Amino acid sequence: MMKRFRTYRETQEIRDKYADVRPIVPGDLIYPYFVTEGEGVRQEIPSMPGVYRFSIDQLLVDVEELLSLGIDKMLLFGVVADSAKDERGSAAYCAGNLISRAVEAVKARFPGIVVFTDVCLCEYTSHGHCGLLHDRDVDNDSTLPLLAEMAYRHAVAGADFVAPSAMMDGQVAAIRERLDSERLNTKILAYSAKYASAFYGPFRDAAASAPSFGDRKTYQMDFRTKNQGLEEIAADIEEGTDWIMVKPALAYLDILYRASERFDGYPLVAYQVSGEYAMLKNGAAQGFFDEKRIFSECLTAIRRAGADYIISYYAKNIVE
Repeated sequence: MMKRFRTYRETQEIRDKYADVRPIVPGDLIYPYFVTEGEGVRQEIPSMPGVYRFSIDQLLVDVEELLSLGIDKMLLFGVVADSAKDERGSAAYCAGNLISRAVEAVKARFPGIVVFTDVCLCEYTSHGHCGLLHDRDVDNDSTLPLLAEMAYRHAVAGADFVAPSAMMDGQVAAIRERLDSERLNTKILAYSAKYASAFYGPFRDAAASAPSFGDRKTYQMDFRTKNQGLEEIAADIEEGTDWIMVKPALAYLDILYRASERFDGYPLVAYQVSGEYAMLKNGAAQGFFDEKRIFSECLTAIRRAGADYIISYYAKNIVE
């Protein structure tokens, strides 16, 4: 006997009835911001149409719009001038650093918003790598205290979550120890399964964080592996993370699904990264597909694979 499946699809009402993936709502979304020095700065990023670098005063204007859409979570990245960078990334963790000031300003104006801060040195080092160099190689263990100091500064400023993305072994443990020693209740969102991906290209333009030599394959994960991501997540949980992440999203839906199955109970975040965003935006601009539909489909696929929360540069648009 032939099974009739088309009866599930005859009208929009019927399709809605049988859809078994929970719709994405504003509370599921985390919007990333690029923050820079100065005043009155709202500078569109050429490789990421519709995404801007903001000075702190303009950031506050945009956050008000974000909250009006019901999105109550934001992730902050710092963008500093080349003249402020050095080999140790000092601008990332010095007193009065850019992101700490941004957190203080946001929390003073909008105390209810949930602020995540990126914890990595790449935006602040003169060489563009995510940690300290030793003979042109990134030295893991000497980088850990600096990441912990950066996280501490953000936490004191009022960050709700610090999000270590440097992919240094032991980074979560180092940050957890520092936060606990200071009796800070700030949570950790670990970039646990972060792959060395070509999809990061536009971000490096946006954050001026491209490495000046080599690449990041010695510390970000090889995309040809399928089990290391789960091992990295398990290690971060053991070290004390509160939330976990898979990054990028679309090319790693299998990892996302497996993580959701294995680590049920830990909030799972997926990052729809800059290259994914730019690819879809540019494809829609060329008329290859409908922008709203393609983003809806891709974000739903990320949810279908098991993400509880999604970081996306399209978050405001999908709500609108």
